[in-house]
Amino acid sequence: MSILVLADHNNQTLNSATLNVVAAAQKIGGDITVLVAGSGAQAVADAAAKVAGVSKVLLADNAAYANQLAENVAALVADVAKGYKYVLAASTTTGKNVLPRVAALLDVSMISDIIAVESANTFKRPIYAGNAIATVQSGEAIIVGTVRGTAFDAVAAEGGSAAVEAVSDAKNAGISTFVSEEIVKLDRPELTAARIVVSGGRGVGSGENYHKVLDPLADKLGAAQGASRAAVDAGFVPNDFQVGQTGKIVAPDLYMAIGISGAIQHLAGMKDSKVIVAINKDEEAPINSVADYWLVGDLNTVVPELVSKL
Repeated sequence: MSILVLADHNNQTLNSATLNVVAAAQKIGGDITVLVAGSGAQAVADAAAKVAGVSKVLLADNAAYANQLAENVAALVADVAKGYKYVLAASTTTGKNVLPRVAALLDVSMISDIIAVESANTFKRPIYAGNAIATVQSGEAIIVGTVRGTAFDAVAAEGGSAAVEAVSDAKNAGISTFVSEEIVKLDRPELTAARIVVSGGRGVGSGENYHKVLDPLADKLGAAQGASRAAVDAGFVPNDFQVGQTGKIVAPDLYMAIGISGAIQHLAGMKDSKVIVAINKDEEAPINSVADYWLVGDLNTVVPELVSKL
């Protein structure tokens, strides 16, 4: 069986989420090809060629793919995919933007957020914000699916020696144009890849207090920072910080939920964390149902005291 994996990247480096997708592909079994669509992305293709378990890398290097416009990339993937049984991508912004279009172009249904491979055509995925797990069997000629990276251990980034082949045909749909982007640059670890995450919710009170209380803790722990949707909607922090069903899915070794009540949508994004610590004034807060440790108290007092002890 042949599997096509769409690489997630920024034209310079390969996103680690791609390593988790390759791990899922290995569970299915077969030859794994990684498709890199970008502009000036030779370094990404070279990195993909070194990934353990990858048989071949296809590099579509063209200005049409410089900004990962979904319409252009989807047309390319759909064309290349006709020679494969599976098309997989990470459940990242890029993967969720491109693969539904690919499925439509191929006229097949799609399986989103795969968390387990049961057999060659049977997969598990969460539904109802993760409160139930559906087992889905596909009879499609080409199986298209996104993979939740937190459910699969990443393969090694080194050890492979795949050949890199160029894809010359560019697919410019001509129906969308890149205008601009605003990238939040942080000195902290990337949220979805961090081993420790410190998150704040509406309970922190304000954006100023979020940084006043949580920044020192994150500094001490070397942690990434996250937030609930309520905190993002209130303007405390940018939406890049959002953890949850409509935000980022994380599964760090340690997740600290501070001033977060624990709405079901937030729990869907972090309940697979190895250790969960909750600090909240409400002892009945839903977050406590998934927390390994919780402390009932005023975060404005508790967190600074915790920082002083670290």
